[in-house]
Amino acid sequence: MFAVCWLAYEPLLKALSRGKGAINTDMQAVRAAWMVNMAGRENRFMDGQLLSNALNSASFFASSNLLLIAAAAGALFGGEATFRAVSSLTLIETSTRTMLEIQLALVIVSLARGLLDFIWSIRQMNYCLAAIGAAPDTEDKALEKAYGQAAARLLNPALTSFNTGVRGYYFALAAAAWVFGAEAFIVATLGAVALLIWRQRKSPASRAVAELRRLLE
Repeated sequence: MFAVCWLAYEPLLKALSRGKGAINTDMQAVRAAWMVNMAGRENRFMDGQLLSNALNSASFFASSNLLLIAAAAGALFGGEATFRAVSSLTLIETSTRTMLEIQLALVIVSLARGLLDFIWSIRQMNYCLAAIGAAPDTEDKALEKAYGQAAARLLNPALTSFNTGVRGYYFALAAAAWVFGAEAFIVATLGAVALLIWRQRKSPASRAVAELRRLLE
Protein backbone atom coordinates (compact mmCIF):
# COMPACT_ATOMS: atom_id res chain seq x y z
CA MET A 1 0.00 0.00 0.00
CA PHE A 2 2.84 2.37 0.84
CA ALA A 3 4.57 1.67 -2.47
CA VAL A 4 1.36 2.27 -4.43
CA CYS A 5 0.64 5.56 -2.61
CA TRP A 6 4.24 6.73 -2.91
CA LEU A 7 4.76 5.90 -6.58
CA ALA A 8 1.24 6.56 -7.85
CA TYR A 9 0.62 9.86 -6.08
CA GLU A 10 1.91 12.17 -8.81
CA PRO A 11 0.15 10.40 -11.73
CA LEU A 12 -3.03 10.34 -9.62
CA LEU A 13 -2.77 14.06 -8.91
CA LYS A 14 -2.31 14.83 -12.60
CA ALA A 15 -5.35 12.72 -13.45
CA LEU A 16 -7.47 14.45 -10.80
CA SER A 17 -6.41 17.96 -11.80
CA ARG A 18 -6.74 17.34 -15.57
CA GLY A 19 -4.50 20.27 -16.31
CA LYS A 20 -6.09 22.69 -13.81
CA GLY A 21 -7.15 22.85 -10.18
CA ALA A 22 -3.92 21.81 -8.45
CA ILE A 23 -1.12 24.06 -7.23
CA ASN A 24 1.58 22.21 -9.16
CA THR A 25 -0.20 22.36 -12.51
CA ASP A 26 -1.48 25.92 -12.07
CA MET A 27 1.98 27.11 -11.03
CA GLN A 28 3.35 25.84 -14.34
CA ALA A 29 1.21 28.43 -16.12
CA VAL A 30 2.25 31.15 -13.64
CA ARG A 31 5.94 30.34 -14.14
CA ALA A 32 5.48 30.33 -17.92
CA ALA A 33 4.05 33.85 -17.70
CA TRP A 34 6.99 34.85 -15.49
CA MET A 35 9.55 33.66 -18.02
CA VAL A 36 7.75 35.37 -20.92
CA ASN A 37 7.72 38.63 -18.94
CA MET A 38 11.37 38.09 -18.03
CA ALA A 39 12.35 37.84 -21.68
CA GLY A 40 10.69 41.20 -22.36
CA ARG A 41 12.29 43.06 -19.46
CA GLU A 42 15.32 45.26 -19.93
CA ASN A 43 16.58 44.71 -16.37
CA ARG A 44 16.45 41.04 -15.33
CA PHE A 45 18.20 41.42 -11.98
CA MET A 46 14.97 40.74 -10.07
CA ASP A 47 14.36 37.52 -12.01
CA GLY A 48 17.84 36.27 -11.18
CA GLN A 49 17.33 37.11 -7.51
CA LEU A 50 13.99 35.29 -7.37
CA LEU A 51 15.47 32.18 -8.92
CA SER A 52 18.52 32.40 -6.63
CA ASN A 53 16.20 32.34 -3.61
CA ALA A 54 14.56 29.17 -4.95
CA LEU A 55 18.02 27.71 -5.52
CA ASN A 56 19.01 28.48 -1.93
CA SER A 57 15.85 26.78 -0.67
CA ALA A 58 16.60 23.66 -2.70
CA SER A 59 20.18 23.62 -1.38
CA PHE A 60 18.93 23.94 2.20
CA PHE A 61 16.49 21.06 1.80
CA ALA A 62 19.14 18.92 0.12
CA SER A 63 21.57 19.52 3.00
CA SER A 64 18.88 18.76 5.58
CA ASN A 65 17.92 15.63 3.68
CA LEU A 66 21.51 14.43 3.68
CA LEU A 67 21.76 14.92 7.45
CA LEU A 68 18.57 12.91 8.00
CA ILE A 69 19.87 10.12 5.77
CA ALA A 70 23.11 10.06 7.75
CA ALA A 71 21.19 9.87 11.04
CA ALA A 72 18.93 7.07 9.82
CA ALA A 73 21.90 5.20 8.34
CA GLY A 74 23.74 5.54 11.66
CA ALA A 75 20.79 3.91 13.40
CA LEU A 76 20.57 1.23 10.70
CA PHE A 77 24.22 0.26 11.04
CA GLY A 78 24.12 0.51 14.82
CA GLY A 79 23.47 -3.20 14.92
CA GLU A 80 22.35 -4.97 18.08
CA ALA A 81 22.84 -1.86 20.24
CA THR A 82 20.27 0.08 18.21
CA PHE A 83 17.82 -2.82 18.31
CA ARG A 84 18.08 -3.15 22.10
CA ALA A 85 17.65 0.59 22.60
CA VAL A 86 14.61 0.78 20.33
CA SER A 87 13.03 -2.39 21.71
CA SER A 88 13.15 -0.95 25.23
CA LEU A 89 10.69 1.81 24.23
CA THR A 90 7.07 0.99 25.07
CA LEU A 91 5.51 2.57 21.99
CA ILE A 92 7.83 0.91 19.49
CA GLU A 93 6.61 -2.30 17.84
CA THR A 94 9.45 -4.13 16.14
CA SER A 95 9.55 -7.89 16.45
CA THR A 96 13.09 -8.64 15.24
CA ARG A 97 16.29 -6.85 14.41
CA THR A 98 15.74 -7.67 10.74
CA MET A 99 12.32 -6.01 10.82
CA LEU A 100 13.80 -2.88 12.41
CA GLU A 101 16.48 -2.74 9.73
CA ILE A 102 13.83 -3.01 7.01
CA GLN A 103 11.85 -0.20 8.64
CA LEU A 104 14.89 2.06 8.82
CA ALA A 105 15.91 1.15 5.27
CA LEU A 106 12.50 2.26 3.97
CA VAL A 107 12.94 5.64 5.65
CA ILE A 108 16.39 5.98 4.06
CA VAL A 109 15.08 5.02 0.61
CA SER A 110 12.27 7.60 0.89
CA LEU A 111 14.75 10.30 1.87
CA ALA A 112 17.27 9.24 -0.76
CA ARG A 113 14.71 9.56 -3.52
CA GLY A 114 13.96 13.07 -2.32
CA LEU A 115 17.68 13.92 -2.19
CA LEU A 116 18.12 12.88 -5.82
CA ASP A 117 15.19 15.10 -6.77
CA PHE A 118 16.71 18.06 -4.91
CA ILE A 119 20.07 17.53 -6.63
CA TRP A 120 18.44 17.41 -10.07
CA SER A 121 16.37 20.48 -9.19
CA ILE A 122 19.51 22.41 -8.24
CA ARG A 123 21.21 21.52 -11.51
CA GLN A 124 18.20 22.58 -13.56
CA MET A 125 17.88 25.87 -11.67
CA ASN A 126 21.49 26.64 -12.54
CA TYR A 127 20.60 26.06 -16.17
CA CYS A 128 17.69 28.47 -15.72
CA LEU A 129 20.00 31.13 -14.32
CA ALA A 130 22.14 30.79 -17.43
CA ALA A 131 19.02 31.12 -19.58
CA ILE A 132 18.06 34.34 -17.78
CA GLY A 133 21.55 35.72 -18.22
CA ALA A 134 21.56 34.81 -21.92
CA ALA A 135 18.16 36.36 -22.69
CA PRO A 136 18.63 38.55 -25.78
CA ASP A 137 17.88 42.28 -25.89
CA THR A 138 15.55 42.55 -28.82
CA GLU A 139 12.48 44.43 -30.00
CA ASP A 140 11.13 41.29 -31.65
CA LYS A 141 8.07 40.38 -29.55
CA ALA A 142 7.76 36.98 -31.19
CA LEU A 143 11.35 36.14 -30.25
CA GLU A 144 10.81 37.36 -26.68
CA LYS A 145 7.74 35.16 -26.29
CA ALA A 146 9.42 32.12 -27.82
CA TYR A 147 12.49 32.59 -25.61
CA GLY A 148 10.35 32.97 -22.51
CA GLN A 149 8.38 29.82 -23.33
CA ALA A 150 11.63 27.90 -23.86
CA ALA A 151 12.95 29.15 -20.51
CA ALA A 152 9.69 28.08 -18.85
CA ARG A 153 10.16 24.56 -20.21
CA LEU A 154 13.44 24.57 -18.32
CA LEU A 155 12.16 26.20 -15.13
CA ASN A 156 9.02 24.11 -14.65
CA PRO A 157 10.81 20.72 -14.49
CA ALA A 158 13.35 22.24 -12.08
CA LEU A 159 10.68 23.34 -9.60
CA THR A 160 8.66 20.17 -10.19
CA SER A 161 11.72 18.20 -9.04
CA PHE A 162 11.95 20.50 -6.01
CA ASN A 163 8.29 19.79 -5.16
CA THR A 164 8.89 16.06 -5.53
CA GLY A 165 11.82 16.29 -3.14
CA VAL A 166 9.72 18.11 -0.54
CA ARG A 167 7.01 15.48 -0.96
CA GLY A 168 9.60 12.89 -0.02
CA TYR A 169 9.56 14.22 3.55
CA TYR A 170 5.86 13.37 3.86
CA PHE A 171 6.43 9.78 2.80
CA ALA A 172 9.59 9.46 4.91
CA LEU A 173 7.51 10.44 7.96
CA ALA A 174 4.89 7.89 6.97
CA ALA A 175 7.61 5.24 6.61
CA ALA A 176 8.97 6.15 10.04
CA ALA A 177 5.53 5.50 11.53
CA TRP A 178 6.01 1.80 10.73
CA VAL A 179 8.07 1.38 13.92
CA PHE A 180 4.86 2.14 15.88
CA GLY A 181 3.06 -0.77 14.24
CA ALA A 182 1.28 -1.68 11.02
CA GLU A 183 -1.84 0.30 11.92
CA ALA A 184 0.18 3.47 12.50
CA PHE A 185 2.00 2.88 9.22
CA ILE A 186 -1.28 2.60 7.29
CA VAL A 187 -2.83 5.65 8.96
CA ALA A 188 0.30 7.75 8.42
CA THR A 189 0.54 6.77 4.75
CA LEU A 190 -3.10 7.52 3.99
CA GLY A 191 -2.88 10.68 6.08
CA ALA A 192 0.14 11.90 4.11
CA VAL A 193 -1.65 11.34 0.80
CA ALA A 194 -4.83 13.01 2.04
CA LEU A 195 -2.91 16.01 3.35
CA LEU A 196 -0.97 16.39 0.11
CA ILE A 197 -4.11 16.20 -2.04
CA TRP A 198 -5.95 18.68 0.21
CA ARG A 199 -3.09 21.16 -0.01
CA GLN A 200 -2.95 20.74 -3.78
CA ARG A 201 -6.68 20.98 -4.48
CA LYS A 202 -8.62 22.55 -1.57
CA SER A 203 -6.27 24.74 0.46
CA PRO A 204 -6.52 28.57 0.39
CA ALA A 205 -3.17 28.63 -1.42
CA SER A 206 -4.49 26.37 -4.20
CA ARG A 207 -7.50 28.63 -4.73
CA ALA A 208 -5.28 31.72 -4.83
CA VAL A 209 -2.91 30.16 -7.37
CA ALA A 210 -5.86 29.05 -9.51
CA GLU A 211 -7.12 32.64 -9.51
CA LEU A 212 -3.68 33.90 -10.53
CA ARG A 213 -3.64 31.47 -13.42
CA ARG A 214 -7.10 32.56 -14.54
CA LEU A 215 -6.06 36.22 -14.50
CA LEU A 216 -2.87 35.53 -16.43
CA GLU A 217 -4.66 33.50 -19.08
